[in-house]
Amino acid sequence: MKQKSLDGAVNYMLEKAGREGIETVWDRSEQQEPRCGFGELGICCRNCYMGPCRIDPFGAGPQKGVCGATAEIIVARNFGRMIAAGAAAHSDHGRDVANALLLAATHPDAGYTIKDVAKLRKVAQILGVSVEGKTKEDLGREVAEKALENFGRQEGEIPFISLAPEARQAIWRKLDIVPRGIDREIVEMMHRTTMGVDQDHRNIIMHGARTALADGWCGSMIATELQDILFGTPSPLRGQVNLGVLSETAVNIVVHGHEPVLSEMLVLVSKDKELLELANSKGASGINLAGICCTANEILLRHGLPIAGNILQQELAVTTGAVEAMVVDVQCIMPSLPEICKCRHTHLITTSPKGSIPGALHFAFSEENAFQVAKDIVRDAILNFPNRKSVDIPKEKMDLIAGFSHEAITYMLGGRFRGSYKPLNDNIINGRIKGVAGVVGCGNPKVPHDRVHVDLVRELIANDILVVQTGCSAIACAKAGFLVPEAADKYAGKGLAEVCRTVGIPPVLHSGSCVDNSRILIALSEMVKTGGLGKDISDLPVAGAAPEWMSEKAIAIGHYFVASGVFTVFGVGLPVHGSKVFADYIFKELETVFGGMWAVEPDPAKMAGLIIDHINKKRKKLGIEKGKERVLYDMDMRRELEI
Repeated sequence: MKQKSLDGAVNYMLEKAGREGIETVWDRSEQQEPRCGFGELGICCRNCYMGPCRIDPFGAGPQKGVCGATAEIIVARNFGRMIAAGAAAHSDHGRDVANALLLAATHPDAGYTIKDVAKLRKVAQILGVSVEGKTKEDLGREVAEKALENFGRQEGEIPFISLAPEARQAIWRKLDIVPRGIDREIVEMMHRTTMGVDQDHRNIIMHGARTALADGWCGSMIATELQDILFGTPSPLRGQVNLGVLSETAVNIVVHGHEPVLSEMLVLVSKDKELLELANSKGASGINLAGICCTANEILLRHGLPIAGNILQQELAVTTGAVEAMVVDVQCIMPSLPEICKCRHTHLITTSPKGSIPGALHFAFSEENAFQVAKDIVRDAILNFPNRKSVDIPKEKMDLIAGFSHEAITYMLGGRFRGSYKPLNDNIINGRIKGVAGVVGCGNPKVPHDRVHVDLVRELIANDILVVQTGCSAIACAKAGFLVPEAADKYAGKGLAEVCRTVGIPPVLHSGSCVDNSRILIALSEMVKTGGLGKDISDLPVAGAAPEWMSEKAIAIGHYFVASGVFTVFGVGLPVHGSKVFADYIFKELETVFGGMWAVEPDPAKMAGLIIDHINKKRKKLGIEKGKERVLYDMDMRRELEI
């Protein structure tokens, strides 16, 4: 059997699933071959019912849709709608978190509390809320209300762009793409891409930038910042990852999805004495809470709870026969799960009114009843424990360090009283660190599972490029052993390894879930603010990559990084090649507009080469291509220094 994953635990479970006739995402991927070439190239259109229309990329067939739309219009509209959908997903997540903060501030008896008052005050100032003389509850209420205003605002500017470098803000204002309100930009994108409206691919993608920025610099930022306020700002802690974290003797509850509002309550309830006694009475040694996908990252970052795997491992976790309950909320949840759960004793439990799944149990969750619903879910899982049959859990698991929020990095580099990115900038200038790469995104069965993530990151850190990760990409590299400090000596180049040893960090920093890419935006802005590396994000020796992307959310992320001035490379493919005009626009022309642009390269070695070449080009432009030698100052030289 051809290996479909870099992960031995995955290959083991796939062989088991095959023997037992359990269909997985890899089987369904093979069934789709050969794939629709028009869809792969992005040149099919279903935006009205005069079609569906498709353009012949070889010129022999139709070159326009029924309405007259050309390939570049169709590709641009499809791309714009992907941005809108991705922005909607992230931003709706942020809306729910804002509502949870409002509840915590007005009804503390509901079970949620404000844990990071310092961040609450910081966010209040960004939102224009006075902090003087207010209790944390009063301040929390005003911050939540101001955050929610950003969704429906019709005019003006979203406040979080004030965190971006002034030069970047000036570019956005000149292009007239500063977002006004999150929902407004998403709705306008859907309108523009309706049949018969915007017919200029450049104009469509320029509003795509406005929509994506509404996600990265507002919707996702609201989600990240307010989650920190509610649940605590992450700082580095140890955890474990892979299917081996499932317990043979304890009740296994796997949380899967993206919103930590419920999972945080499940963490609390899983320690309840009454429920632990109930578990013991059913023959279990305890309650083991683990995660899949981005909810996994959220509970890892704040509690050190284990991760069972990334998106493509959700079916395999159930296949072990060890999971009593798979608890899901929204996003990245496969419709195949009910059938897989029928093959085992696992209860699939839905919790969100936005995500109904036929065949699942539904526990209607809201912030007001969160504690009781969490108890009911855990009790259901415990009562299901005696229904276990055969259990087969792979042994693979790996240690990792996670929790590198912007605040944690600032503290580790500068200390409590002089927190600063200056040590990072200095080590980039002197050449020990060549640059920084954000490697993020999903898993995709079109390519060998985890391999593109792992091969790319291995090559980058070997070339002294510090890697920051989020989402399923971080889980992939954690399983490969890159997210522990010892990895610096084993995998990193000499300069990066020296910095990692000195600071005590891994060469790959886990910063959170997919909405937490907003942390990377703040970090890049802080690097500019610290000085020595240019005046804008586009001047920095940095790049972004999504090696195994599959979700519309990834397109929104990619475009807000491009619009923020970052060179961004996607693996697997990109549905734009049906139009050379459009492809040339995003792969070449956009750099003259934003200072950042798209690229696509499926091969991880070539992808690494593109990123390394880009970082070296930026270093040369900054005049630091050779790095600065360390100078020991004598007393005469010190006297000559200007202060």
